[in-house]
Amino acid sequence: MVLAMTAYPHASFRIDIGPDKRLGPGKVRLLELIAAEGSISAAARGMGMSYRRAWLLIEEANILFAAPLVESSTGGAGGGGARLTPLGHEVIAAYRDIAREAGAIVQRRLAQFPGLEKK
Repeated sequence: MVLAMTAYPHASFRIDIGPDKRLGPGKVRLLELIAAEGSISAAARGMGMSYRRAWLLIEEANILFAAPLVESSTGGAGGGGARLTPLGHEVIAAYRDIAREAGAIVQRRLAQFPGLEKK
């Protein structure tokens, strides 16, 4: 996996849905990798985290909304896997749109930050 270069300074965008209920760049990236890989373990490896940590993050993401974002199936003759639900795809798209808009605002405002060193 190739990581995109991050321009600095920048802001990270997280949505606090409720107490201890958050959707941010880490969960969204994990969802994107599950969509691409069809596997929680492959997505976890892609993010350098344990399967257990990935599973816990997915459980957290699934309870944030009215329906699950990820569905998984256990192994067997055809093998197991995981996939994003239609709602999961919609949530990723909405989050990315909001984060892009917020990022543009932050970049404009950072140009006005007093004393910020330009790189």
